[in-house]
Amino acid sequence: MKIDHSSLLIVPSRRRFLHGSATLSAAAVALLAGRPALAAQADTRQGDPAADARILNTALAAEHEAIAAYQLGADSGLLRAPMRDLALQFQGHHKAHVDLLAQTVTKLGGKPAESRQKYDFPVATLKAEADVLRFASGLEQGAVSAYLGAVPLFANPELAKAAASILGDEAMHWAILRQALGEDPVPSAFVS
Repeated sequence: MKIDHSSLLIVPSRRRFLHGSATLSAAAVALLAGRPALAAQADTRQGDPAADARILNTALAAEHEAIAAYQLGADSGLLRAPMRDLALQFQGHHKAHVDLLAQTVTKLGGKPAESRQKYDFPVATLKAEADVLRFASGLEQGAVSAYLGAVPLFANPELAKAAASILGDEAMHWAILRQALGEDPVPSAFVS
C-alpha cells in the first residue's frame, strides 16, 4: 500500500488539537467518548475539506513548534555530537512534514499556519543532555498520543492513513529517545 505523503499530520497533544479545532462532528465526539459504533452511524460524510484543513493546520502549527524545540536542543550546547546529529535528523523530518502539510492545507483551500516568533519552552530546566532528551521524548510521546486521538477525526480516509503513518514516525522518534536515556524503548505492547 502506498501512502500519499502530501497530506501528513503531527499534533503534539490531544488538548492542543481539540483546542485548535473549532468544532467537532458528532462522530468525533462519539469516537472521543469511546463509542466507535455510534461514530460510524453519526458520520456518513464523504469528506469535509474545511474540517480536514483545520486539523492539518493545527498539526502544521505543532510541526513548527517541534522544529523550534529541536533547534533549541541542537543549539543548547548540551548535546554530544551523536545526539545533536539525531536531534537535527528528527528536526529534518518535522521540516519535511511542514512543507507537505502546508501544501495540503493550501490544496484544501485553507491558509497554512505559520511559525510563531517565540515558543514557551522549559529552557531553565535544560541543564544536561538527559534533560534535553527527556524534553524531546515528552514532545514525541505527546505527538503519538495526539495522533491516536486525531486519526479518526479526518473526514478524508486518505488523510487518516497519512496521519497514521506519521504516528509511526513519531513512535520511532520516541523509542529512540527513550533508548538514548537508558529507558526501555518500547515499554508496552500498546501505545496510549
